[in-house]
Amino acid sequence: MGYEEAGRDRSAEPSSGVPAAVLENVFDDPTHGEPGRDRIGVHLGWELVLLAGLAAVSWLLWQEDPAAVRDGNLRTLLIDAVGLGLLALAAGLSLRTAAPNLAIGPVAVAAALHYAEQGDRGLPASIGPAVAVAAVGGLVLALAVVVLHVPGWAASLAGAAAVVVYIERRSAPVLVQGDYEPTRSAGYLFAGFAAVAVLGGLFGAIRAIRRLVGRYRPVVDAARRRGAVAAVVTAVALVVSTVLAALAGVLLAANDPGPVAPTSGLDWTVLAVGVALLAGTSAYGRRGGVFGTLLAVGLVAVFQVYASERDWTLSNWVVGGAALGVGLLATRLVETLGRPRAGGPEQPEPVSDGTISSGWTMPQQQSVDNWPPTLPTQAAPPPADPWRDPRWEDGPRQWDTDGR
Repeated sequence: MGYEEAGRDRSAEPSSGVPAAVLENVFDDPTHGEPGRDRIGVHLGWELVLLAGLAAVSWLLWQEDPAAVRDGNLRTLLIDAVGLGLLALAAGLSLRTAAPNLAIGPVAVAAALHYAEQGDRGLPASIGPAVAVAAVGGLVLALAVVVLHVPGWAASLAGAAAVVVYIERRSAPVLVQGDYEPTRSAGYLFAGFAAVAVLGGLFGAIRAIRRLVGRYRPVVDAARRRGAVAAVVTAVALVVSTVLAALAGVLLAANDPGPVAPTSGLDWTVLAVGVALLAGTSAYGRRGGVFGTLLAVGLVAVFQVYASERDWTLSNWVVGGAALGVGLLATRLVETLGRPRAGGPEQPEPVSDGTISSGWTMPQQQSVDNWPPTLPTQAAPPPADPWRDPRWEDGPRQWDTDGR
């Protein structure tokens, strides 16, 4: 059950042969990773596309109904964006650690039901237990993932089933009993979410932090453990993502004037994961953008308001499925273009000592500067002996023709 990584104390990475000192400065994963650093430019380019989409949808909403982005409607839109943003942050954090947490949707619904029932006891008394239970549940999930070394999506799906059982104990929607109105501080809440999203993206762009967060991402055999540090980071990410989901559920319940329906919440999971992928977070882990989460959340939140203004009936399943489909294309984009370009200046040529892993030795290749290779110098032929010339023996002899 140890977490030691094979080859961590080696002086060179086996597959490339580059010395360890070079690996630490050039590789994103100095033990098993590929040469070169992740390129952030592809994420910034994708975020420009998201910014253009957000501007276009906002303009369409303004043309449809300017009142939808004014006064109380604007504050409600901001709170909905914060609630969706917390779920997207939860999904994105677990995706960056290569351990997707699919239980965030059911956790959000369960927290919303708890707040709806206990809201009259005050905000701390109603939110505190929900956050504590979410933290404990996230810790149990994290231990299952890192101790058993199983995929996060599978373990969290089992956890989601357990939360759905808790939700199904209620047969009817629950009216919110509390009087907390998050719209009073909508601007502060949205500014806080935006700061967390952007700062998280900026820190994630730092090579050392990105490599630390994404250490759980498999690079060779998926059964090989990635080390104790990877296990701790992944466990913390799963706990934090579960707590963020609980806070999102409370905020969405408090912002909705209607009752909280006891649904499975898996539609919220699809929507949150879709927004996280749409933001440019890789489905494989580690890679992610800077402003993508903020822009993707704003785009989806504004689009949902625009759809309601146009009387389009679009559930979370529809919007989440569309975001998930586009997000998978974004994952392919960032995985393909986010890698160092082959033969580029950021990707050094492998250095080999003439040995391969099987123990056989390979001859050193000649430098391309000497191509075509110089042929070995041939030894000079010995001088011909005129007295041993074959013609002296093969031709007719003079004394034979003269009869002498």
